[in-house]
Amino acid sequence: MTSTSSEMRPLRVADLGTLAVMAFSGDAPDGDMPYLLAYSLGDGEGGPEGSAAAVRQLLIDNGLPVGDTLIDGSRHPSLPLTLLVEAGQAVVSMPHLNAQCMAPPEWLAAVGERGYAYFLFATRAWPVAVPGEPVAPENLTAFAGDEETLLSAAHVLLPARGLRG
Repeated sequence: MTSTSSEMRPLRVADLGTLAVMAFSGDAPDGDMPYLLAYSLGDGEGGPEGSAAAVRQLLIDNGLPVGDTLIDGSRHPSLPLTLLVEAGQAVVSMPHLNAQCMAPPEWLAAVGERGYAYFLFATRAWPVAVPGEPVAPENLTAFAGDEETLLSAAHVLLPARGLRG
């Protein structure tokens, strides 16, 4: 007889692999939308599948549903996910993750106008998009717009905050 443990395995940060965040903007019916895409390169100890499972666990542990549910972060003040926009950078923080990226001027303008960014945290690994190297727009569209990516990701309208002086 075999049995399956229902106990949750603790998250091992090494299983996540290299995590990256990318800021970009795109057309939406009501104007330019600032997007943040977080993803793993899939280079964790368990490869792309292990990284995907670890990212999924990280999201679930932080109350972020995976699938087609859109969370409005402004309605969930206890959400353990924040976005700081300062000095041309976007900084995303949550338990086990603190990532920053340079934001293009059009993204900064869109987030300044809207007050939030559409945050997409993909569980699916994207080894092609190496941090610090340019990504062709068609590659970004192919990954971020792919149904498999969208249905296996967390989606959050994330309020943008700035430093207060």
